[in-house]
Amino acid sequence: MLKKIVDYFLDNRLVAILLLVIIIIWGISTAPFSWHGGIIPSNPVAVDAIPDIGDNQQIVATEWMGRSPKDIQDQITYPLTTSLLGIPGVKTIRSSSMFGMSFIYIIFDDDIEFYWSRSRILEKLNSLPSGTLPEGVQPSLGPDATALGQIYWYTLEGRNPETGKPAGGWDPDELRTIQDFYVKYSLAGAKGVSEVASVGGFVKEYQVEIDPNAMRSFNVSTMDIMNAVQKSNLDIGAETVEINKVEYLIRGLGYIKNVSDLEEAVVTVRNGVPVKIKDVAFVTLGPAPRRGGLDKEGVEVVGGVVVARYGSNPLEVINNVKEKIKEMEAGLPQKTLEDGTVSKVTVVPFYDRTGIIKETIGTLESSLMEEILICIIVIIVLVLNLRASVIIASLLPIAVLATFILMKYTGISANIVALSGIAIAIGVMVDVGTVFVENIIRHMEMPENKDAKKGKPLLQLIKKAIGEVSGALTVAMMTTIVSFLPVFAMEAQEGKLFAPLAYTKTFTLGFSFVLGLIILPTLAYFVFSFKINSAKIRKVLNYILIAAGLAFLIVYGNILAIGLITLGANNLFAHKWKNKNLSNYINIGIALVIVTYILAQSWLPLGPEKGMLVNIVFVSLAIAVVMGLMWTIVVFYEKILRWCLANRFKFMMLPITVVVFGLVIWIGFNRVFGFVATGFETVGWKEFRKTAFWEAASEKFPGIGQEFMPSLHEGSFLLMPTSMPHTGIEQNLEFIELLDKRLAKIPEVETAVGKWGRVNSALDPAPIQMFENTINYRPEYALNEDGQRQRFKTNSKGEYLLISGNTYNPKDGFRLIPVDSLVKDKRGDYYRQWRPNIRNTDDIWQEIVNVTHMPGLTSAPKLQPIEARLVMLSTGMRAPMGVKVYGPDLESIEEGGKAIEQVLKGVPSVVSSSVFYDRAVGAPYLEIKLNRRNMARYGVNVGDLQEILSAAVGGMSLTTTVEGRERFPVRLRYARELRDSPEELGKLLVPTATGAQVPLNDLADIIYTKGAQMIQSENTFLVGYVIFDKLQGKAEVDVVKEADKILSEKIASGELKLPEAVNYKFAGNYEQQERATNRLMIIVPLVLMMVLLVLYFQFRTVTASLIHFSGVFVAFSGGFILLWLYGQDWFMNFAVAGTNMRDLFQMHPINLSVAVWVGFIALFGVATDDGVLMGTYIHDTFIERDPRTKEAIREAVVSAGLKRVRPAAMTTAASLIALLPVLTAQGKGAEIMVPMAIPTFGGMLIQSMTMFVVPVFQCWWRESAIKREKKKEITENNNDYASDNI
Repeated sequence: MLKKIVDYFLDNRLVAILLLVIIIIWGISTAPFSWHGGIIPSNPVAVDAIPDIGDNQQIVATEWMGRSPKDIQDQITYPLTTSLLGIPGVKTIRSSSMFGMSFIYIIFDDDIEFYWSRSRILEKLNSLPSGTLPEGVQPSLGPDATALGQIYWYTLEGRNPETGKPAGGWDPDELRTIQDFYVKYSLAGAKGVSEVASVGGFVKEYQVEIDPNAMRSFNVSTMDIMNAVQKSNLDIGAETVEINKVEYLIRGLGYIKNVSDLEEAVVTVRNGVPVKIKDVAFVTLGPAPRRGGLDKEGVEVVGGVVVARYGSNPLEVINNVKEKIKEMEAGLPQKTLEDGTVSKVTVVPFYDRTGIIKETIGTLESSLMEEILICIIVIIVLVLNLRASVIIASLLPIAVLATFILMKYTGISANIVALSGIAIAIGVMVDVGTVFVENIIRHMEMPENKDAKKGKPLLQLIKKAIGEVSGALTVAMMTTIVSFLPVFAMEAQEGKLFAPLAYTKTFTLGFSFVLGLIILPTLAYFVFSFKINSAKIRKVLNYILIAAGLAFLIVYGNILAIGLITLGANNLFAHKWKNKNLSNYINIGIALVIVTYILAQSWLPLGPEKGMLVNIVFVSLAIAVVMGLMWTIVVFYEKILRWCLANRFKFMMLPITVVVFGLVIWIGFNRVFGFVATGFETVGWKEFRKTAFWEAASEKFPGIGQEFMPSLHEGSFLLMPTSMPHTGIEQNLEFIELLDKRLAKIPEVETAVGKWGRVNSALDPAPIQMFENTINYRPEYALNEDGQRQRFKTNSKGEYLLISGNTYNPKDGFRLIPVDSLVKDKRGDYYRQWRPNIRNTDDIWQEIVNVTHMPGLTSAPKLQPIEARLVMLSTGMRAPMGVKVYGPDLESIEEGGKAIEQVLKGVPSVVSSSVFYDRAVGAPYLEIKLNRRNMARYGVNVGDLQEILSAAVGGMSLTTTVEGRERFPVRLRYARELRDSPEELGKLLVPTATGAQVPLNDLADIIYTKGAQMIQSENTFLVGYVIFDKLQGKAEVDVVKEADKILSEKIASGELKLPEAVNYKFAGNYEQQERATNRLMIIVPLVLMMVLLVLYFQFRTVTASLIHFSGVFVAFSGGFILLWLYGQDWFMNFAVAGTNMRDLFQMHPINLSVAVWVGFIALFGVATDDGVLMGTYIHDTFIERDPRTKEAIREAVVSAGLKRVRPAAMTTAASLIALLPVLTAQGKGAEIMVPMAIPTFGGMLIQSMTMFVVPVFQCWWRESAIKREKKKEITENNNDYASDNI
């Protein structure tokens, strides 16, 4: 089958070329990078920073303003939750009841379709039995968005339209009106937007503040005034009337348009004189009560958040929003201030996910380009053939473009994880081209093929060469693809996170193999057969090459131009060299220098401040070290292999030791050798585990810690402290203002915008005591619009030239220079925006922690905007680690939560200051307890009294004005000074049955008490949260296990006593990790068995299959060894050009996360490739030679190994070196790529010994078979001899 495919496309080369052109053009069109150059129409795949890994959930929000959390819980949240539990596919329901609001989160199974779940919830809400909810309360379904939906936050600010600088001049109520009735609706019309929610400022309202003394004088009750207000705001339509055959529409205009309209409304008539509202109340425009606000660097602002619709392309939605902003800019109001300055309302973003998306994609784009350049270098050096390197290297970008096409039409977005699949597949993709082309070259070098330079002889040679290795390569690709099945089998968050990676890696490998069969042979034919025989034409072309180089040098002045010139010059003087191959070697050297320079310029591993020369030298050395190791294996392969064959037992101790050592690192010394200790304890040595050796070994090798996922650096932090449950709005405003002012003073912080309370959205269930400070920090180096590092002009002294004509030299001391003050220059230097002592984002976070310690505020875990949304909506907590405390009532939960809090503060691996129980009880209440006897005496019923309390004290919204586009509520209440203390409240007048009015003190008692600030529950059962954070370097699972052990011990000893019926469980990322690990422990062994089965179908014997499968164990151990070395302070602890290698490769203790497991899974398939290639050829050699003696067997093994060691070394070198830029990557997205690359690099490095292990096992097996055959022959001969004698 494969032979027919290769033959068809080689015989129909035009079809292959047309297919190649289609893939290139179509792939460039769908690529997420700016590769189209404005020439090819762009229709890119959807782009985001990370996959949407949030739970499949819907939110039901219900407003019942003025009601306490207890009322909300009992009358809304609980009955709604019990009703919604019966919906098919519901996994769990969490809820939060807070002042005036109920939020219910319905989490569905992952296989439930998003919009189907919404329809079932709406169906249930519309069919609620009468009386389920209080009268007038209407639950609503939240936006059709997920936790990652909040993609664009902005503020409205008055700015000078000419300079763009802040001008002010706008009141918060003016800006809020513009936001609510103009900006919000404009942005909501952008394609892909689910919701635009407002926050900050004041909602303007008409306030009717009643005067109890005037009411007593006119004998007017609160109910009378309420009726008057409601009847004073009404438009009607009175059909039509015809006058002189013309139809007129009749309208009765009665809507309130201003304060005087409301003041003139009649309440009643006393003694023939109308009593107007202005006679018994003071009417004014004022701010409505609010439960949230926004502050920017210490100044209160108005803003909003744009929420993207489920399934939409986030980058496209943001671009649509920005287009809408441009459209409405001209229509936004402006005013001239007293000093003559023009101030125009402007939309100013403070959180725009475009930045992280582009930076993440930029990081991946750079890594991909660097990997491709590295592969080109490796191929050039190992093959020493420029034509071959062109063929192999061209396969990489073509396969990547083909992958983008399939991503586009299978709905897989281009994000950090999906593109990481391509990045980690680059090294394996090289295998296809390397193996095919290397075999073609080997056949071309054979004496019998010296005339096969073009035409049919060359075609037959290519067909034969590819046919020889296509079978083995098919098996290698199948094992690699099959090994990734565990990733497809992942569930929940980890499944959503890594499924795109599994798809893209499979697509890329599949395309590289298919293209290797249908495109590569045609390219090889054209490239190897192309030759210019005419000396004159060659001379003209070289002159053209030099001219093109000079033109490039004048226009661009880059290394490529110099390379073209030197190539042309070398070719012109080639006839003067005595050695005909010398010119070719010089061209190879020139190509190497060019590619190395471009790679160093893009990679800059030591940083731009070290200069290009130092980086070029380091890049060359790094590549030389790995290639030198592989080349040493190639050069000395025969000698080493012969020694291994002659000393098999000694040699096999090496892989066995590696496997055991890897096992010890993985699960720990105590678990691996526990049987030894148990044996000694059985025979009487009870203290064996306490010996110095055992304790030291167990401490040195405790096993690798576990965590769910490393955090993605988003370019922003989200500081989420809380104030005490009793703090009011005024105090919280002071807190948020002070926090933002302090944060803004950190040089690395670009903007700091704080939110207290909640946005008017179901996605934000925050009480007023919760703060969210979005802290955007500057990228380490100034970036351009595409998320790539930007260069700026410098002089000979290394000083940056400023537009103003001044200069800035970083060596003279750090000074923050605005990027727009620098001069862009493609040949300039990168501009570092961090202080010298700030080396990473952890340092920035520490600066934030240092300035935000404030009395009255709790500490906050290290969070980021996307991460925080996912954590909060998936766990209900505001931290990635915590304890859920369940109990029968809030008081018991509070007691148990505080007790657990104290214990957790003493856990060694927990940051004690981060431990905090979210107080469920503690908010101060004023409860008005009705005296029913007194009420009966005065003829006052409960309903009338409660309505008066709600209106006069709480403030009741009676009606809404209609003023064009704008709508404002009309609220009735007592003046603030008449309701700001229990004494004043007691004077509230209540009408009786006789018409007289009595004070509230006569009808009720007003008392202080404490109650719930927020009530949370899961599946109707009350729950509280204790949040905490781990020490840096500790693994989440280890921390939870240690904390759980300490809690259990204290409970067992009686030191910790929890209230009756109170229980707890650990929650957060720990749950995700446990679930993922348990599933992987089942799936991974099954997949390894499938890999073994694939090998069996290739070699048809169990022994041969196991021989090649042995590479998996060696590689697996190599991955764990490198993980362990990363955590050892002595490893790579030296400096090159002033840069410590541990810092460069970001070496620190690496925990066993899902990302690391994915790296191991990627390794499993690759680990058998070299063994399969070598073993297949050894197998074919045995069939060809049929050796019958030990010496002949060993010679056959050595001969076959020598023919396959070069491609095996090439593929290993390409895979290893291609991962170097990934291991040193520090941009957005590197946090996901690096943990995946570490085990792959370590495993590939160690598995190079399979080039010796497989031949040794093969030889051992064949020799054993020969011995058995000889023994059998001897036995048969003896039997025959004995029978003859008889």
